[in-house]
Amino acid sequence: MKIRYLLLALIILSVASVFIGVSNVSPLDLFNLTEDQKQILLVSRIPRLFSILIAGMSMSICGLIMQQLSRNKFVSPTTAGTLDSARLGILVSMMLFTAASPIQKMLVSFIFALIGTFLFMKILEKVKFKDAIFIPLIGLMFGNIISSISTFFAYRNDLIQNMSSWMQGDFSMIMSGNYELMFISIPILLLAYFYANKFTIAGMGEDFSKNLGLNYRQVVNLGLIITALVTASVVLSVGVIPFLGLIIPNIVTIYQGDHLKKSLIHTALLGAVFVLLCDIIGRIIIYPYEIPISLTVGVIGSGIFIYLLLRRKKYGL
Repeated sequence: MKIRYLLLALIILSVASVFIGVSNVSPLDLFNLTEDQKQILLVSRIPRLFSILIAGMSMSICGLIMQQLSRNKFVSPTTAGTLDSARLGILVSMMLFTAASPIQKMLVSFIFALIGTFLFMKILEKVKFKDAIFIPLIGLMFGNIISSISTFFAYRNDLIQNMSSWMQGDFSMIMSGNYELMFISIPILLLAYFYANKFTIAGMGEDFSKNLGLNYRQVVNLGLIITALVTASVVLSVGVIPFLGLIIPNIVTIYQGDHLKKSLIHTALLGAVFVLLCDIIGRIIIYPYEIPISLTVGVIGSGIFIYLLLRRKKYGL
């Protein structure tokens, strides 16, 4: 798939996203906007579009990095406990700080996401039976344990309703002033691009990396930090978006190959296009109401995941 086709799809879907909604704003209105229409665009529609693009790109690239470092095509923030750990971090920040600021929540969430991802990678090193399907199953069980701990403490501290907003990804509440934390992902993703070749080498294994003079542990730790920080910012802003970091890198691998630097831009663009498409479907399928993004991505993503499982031998996954 050519980058120009992805860019074209991204532009078309972005324009559609801005003008789809209960409040009637059409492209022709841009030449003569009322004050209400201007507020709708600046306060709601455009921030929503930016958050969709950032979330789609960043979570897809996080999945690509995790798959490269773990050498398993079915590892992602969804199947490694990263999302569940980030959510637990948000809960802990709410328990420790009565009036926690978004930065405090993100930092605590980042620490927990990093610890959770690091623990999963350590478990990975101890597992001898490294089947492509067995490893993500361990990650899902690990994530469910963390999720159960989160639910227990949320009930105990009467925070279950607060936690529900991070259990279900939703762009409908995104407005100017409550999504800007996601912009932290942009410089981090640029850092990932500059380290892409090192991540590719690290994915060849520790011995191979050391023979080439690469500081394997440092590169792996950087990859985990990037994944944890991006995941924390996305979960805090829009909630959990399942399967995104799992399916997008796999789709790109099928037509682009395994080289991380060559796949990075394709992965980012396809991730943004996919989330945009799922968001538009969720907004029009029961219009004027809308379906949360976690549900549309979850249904479509799980279907693609099953397809990838069935075809793993053919594609060498």
